[in-house]
Amino acid sequence: MGSVKIKNVEKKFGDFTALKDINLEIQEGEFFALLGPSGCGKTTTMRCIAGFEDPTSGSILIGDKEVKNVPANKRNCGMVFQSYALFPHMTVYDNVAYSLNIKDLNNTNFFMHLPIYLRMMSRRFGKGPKRIQTKVKEILDYVELGHLAERLTSELSGGQQQRVALARALIMEPAVLLMDEPLSNLDQKLRHTMRNTIRRIQQEMGITTIFVTHDQEEAMSMADRIAVLNNGEIVQLGTPTELYSNPSTPFIADFVGTSNILNGSKSDGDSQSVTLESGLSLKTNHTSDNKDVKVVIRPEHINMYVEENINEEEGYNYVAGVVEISTYLGPSVRYEIQAQGTQFIVDHTYSAGEKVYDPGTPVKLSIPFERVLLL
Repeated sequence: MGSVKIKNVEKKFGDFTALKDINLEIQEGEFFALLGPSGCGKTTTMRCIAGFEDPTSGSILIGDKEVKNVPANKRNCGMVFQSYALFPHMTVYDNVAYSLNIKDLNNTNFFMHLPIYLRMMSRRFGKGPKRIQTKVKEILDYVELGHLAERLTSELSGGQQQRVALARALIMEPAVLLMDEPLSNLDQKLRHTMRNTIRRIQQEMGITTIFVTHDQEEAMSMADRIAVLNNGEIVQLGTPTELYSNPSTPFIADFVGTSNILNGSKSDGDSQSVTLESGLSLKTNHTSDNKDVKVVIRPEHINMYVEENINEEEGYNYVAGVVEISTYLGPSVRYEIQAQGTQFIVDHTYSAGEKVYDPGTPVKLSIPFERVLLL
């Protein structure tokens, strides 16, 4: 069983509380992400699951087993570290076989230790059992590194080293795979490739995976569900689409993607209107129990027109504005628009040959009522 349950976990370091009442249920076979800024508690949560830290209070179950007093090497968790933690003087084969050799040491009597130590030092002293050779070959072929088995890990690229670390964790057939920001040392293009590789392997093997990251794009593109942490607490838990479309707090709206977050207040006598600090009034399909609200609008949910006369449709707010800054981003252009005392960020899909509008260009914005969120 590879499910993980975290119940009322708190972790203190002296007077500092790193985790505050963490409760999570991670299903078997799920790809689960812990997302948040530096210092939010996501890595501490993972270290508690792995057994590298002991919770101050609360309990952790892997499957149906409480692991509070179980040492890290007995928890059946595979770990991929941010730095990969490979042995640079060893070959790819020896790095991946290392875990199996340690397992043999733990399962044999003292008199059998010498040949195991010798083969760990160098395979010139012994190639090891056929079962280990076969298993290492299978996992290296699976991560597409079989042809590099005899190369030193210090001679590999970052992406190759990352796959060696992944193979070393997977070869033990863990109940839970823990990954602590494993892509942070890679360039952008390689990160994208490795995201796809990790997700493919996780789905094919059906292994429960807990992935720590501060990169919301990584979490959104890979995870089945995401827990967003801040200041040691879970701020929101949900699927990527739930977090993006329905953020529960301004922090989530700002951290997960980009948002226009504006101060406003509900208009007296009109529950469907909100007035911004600038005095601009917007219609919304959403409600709030609070008089003072945060108005959240995603940049891609604002349409921009340069025509003087457009057909205004029901269900949209229309606001005149002027381009202040335009930034070409390839598939889109990000505009900063000054509109009746309010600054909006607008992401406009770019088509080949289309003009990028200069500062000073008058425009009109249309914002659907449905896309004006109130928090």
